[in-house]
Amino acid sequence: MLPVVATFAIVVSVIFGVYWLVIARPEAAEQFALRRRMKGEAPGTSRAAALRNTLIQREIPLSGIAALDRLLRGMERITLPTRRLIQRAGLNLTVGSLLLLCVAVGLAAFALVWYGTRLWYLALLVGGVAAFLPITAVQFKAKRRTALFEEQFPEAIDLLARALRAGHAFATGLSMVAEELPDPVGTEFKLAYDRQNFGMPMPDALRALGERVPLLDARFFVTAVLTQREAGGNLAEVLDNLATVIRERFRVKRQVRVITAHARITGWVLAVLPVALALVLTLLSPQHMSLLWTDPTGIRMVAVALTLQVVGTLIIRKLVDVEY
Repeated sequence: MLPVVATFAIVVSVIFGVYWLVIARPEAAEQFALRRRMKGEAPGTSRAAALRNTLIQREIPLSGIAALDRLLRGMERITLPTRRLIQRAGLNLTVGSLLLLCVAVGLAAFALVWYGTRLWYLALLVGGVAAFLPITAVQFKAKRRTALFEEQFPEAIDLLARALRAGHAFATGLSMVAEELPDPVGTEFKLAYDRQNFGMPMPDALRALGERVPLLDARFFVTAVLTQREAGGNLAEVLDNLATVIRERFRVKRQVRVITAHARITGWVLAVLPVALALVLTLLSPQHMSLLWTDPTGIRMVAVALTLQVVGTLIIRKLVDVEY
């Protein structure tokens, strides 16, 4: 057991060492230089030139490695959804870094399973599943951030409506929301305010906000504001009504979660129980359970069982995910 752990530690150390040397370190240096340039501290440039550089819309690189960046730019069907996912998660990460991290994790899992079992198909299966773990983590982070935005959004709309009643302009109200509320609502409204402040038309900045936040409430907000700008009316009253509707939808969503709590807990038990039972039986009777990974028939049984377990978990998740 000790050689396997040592080999796994060495492989992971080498992979993450190469990742830091080739990707993380150049990207950190590039971001540091960018921050200095935005603050007007770049050597050999004046403050006016630095400010001019901040107003120039440069294309966001997909990777700190030039060759990988050129390769990813030809794969827009993959890079565009991945970039939007990273933006929703609020991570300071490039598409290239995420994809290389997936490859590194997949190779590490493949090497570990291959060294322990010498079964290439099992190692390939585990490596393929492990390669998606970083993307799954980013998706989980994006989902949590979106849920937090949904919870804070009615308060942001109320603050914006109060600013309009006080006589402030709509852009000033966006700035107040960005300053008063925390991330993620404050960050998203700050980005929308900065974009329109640097020359982007307000409708385009609001549509970009609706695209970044995959919520129906955010699209309602954008549609209501754009409709009022074209047709006129009392925007503060419209925002008050919208905040009330969003709060009611949020209340219904929590009621649905309460009603489906029993089904969700049952799904978790059915998903975790076989794995936990296998671990307990391995500890109690390792010689008996070792047939599952030493005998070819046992290995095939484990592969089929894991496949059925994943399929069943996905079906249960689909059943308890009630749309409202």
